[in-house]
Amino acid sequence: MSLVATSGDAPFARELAALDTMLHIRLLEEKITELRKAQSIQGSIHLCIGQEAIYAGSCQALRADDPVFSTYRGHGWALARGVPAQGILAELLGRESGVCRGRGGSAMFSAADHGFYGENSIVGAGAPIACGAALASVLRGEERVALTAFGDGAMNQGAIHEAMNFAAYRDLPVLFICENNTYAELTPVAETVRDAELHKRAAAYGMPGERVDGNDVAAVRDCVAHHAARARGGQGPALIEMMTQRLVGHYYGDLQGYRPRGELAEARQREPIARLRQRLAADGVAADTLAALEAAAAADIARAAEAALAAPLADPATVMEHLYA
Repeated sequence: MSLVATSGDAPFARELAALDTMLHIRLLEEKITELRKAQSIQGSIHLCIGQEAIYAGSCQALRADDPVFSTYRGHGWALARGVPAQGILAELLGRESGVCRGRGGSAMFSAADHGFYGENSIVGAGAPIACGAALASVLRGEERVALTAFGDGAMNQGAIHEAMNFAAYRDLPVLFICENNTYAELTPVAETVRDAELHKRAAAYGMPGERVDGNDVAAVRDCVAHHAARARGGQGPALIEMMTQRLVGHYYGDLQGYRPRGELAEARQREPIARLRQRLAADGVAADTLAALEAAAAADIARAAEAALAAPLADPATVMEHLYA
């Protein structure tokens, strides 16, 4: 990933770096869509187009050794943690050069070297695992903060509540991040809960709960930085509800007939990349700088895809390797 920088843009380096990350995520997801359409990628994929500010902002606020546990919509988290696009694409393509040698696919890959401890296809299952990582950190005196992400639908899963209760009782350094894109798969969140302000549930466990604009990368970064500092200082977990909206279906092939007419057009007015680009332009960042950033990101993803497609497929003869019981 190419990070920004010309000296004249130094005051905006952090925001340009965030934009760079978001552009890479968006272009990666578009490339994955293209490869899935061509059936080069097999199986179900869940894209995060429209939710990029959550990943870029959160990862800017974390330390490199803080573990991240995402949902099955996790390509963006992985890229924001620094997992190379080529390794992600190769994994989705079932290539030997994938981050899990083609064994994890879209929904199950991980890259511990980058602090990305994996997606999880079981809704809400990452939260208890994050508690384990946080407990280990406390016992070892490492001061690492575990971040676990899940959707608004997962907020009704028992595992999430068991994890929040355990983390709060033990003052564990865990950030529970609810990516509230307003749909639990195909069902509006407001049709499944009495109170759709999900962050309020934190009060039941005696920990802070906060709602933030998940399409505003600076707001995301500041909120995560605040609660990460609290957690690292021994003050326990927090629940952060990040409001966003995906600009694609729940899964590839979802026709989205359940969305009200005009909803997507309205969501595109608030989407995070266009919004940050407009803000930087208004603050005086040159149009050439922004265009160069986008061109470089497009070239990075194109190179990554070319290399991933050229890599050999995973060898079925090795399928029994790396198993344990």
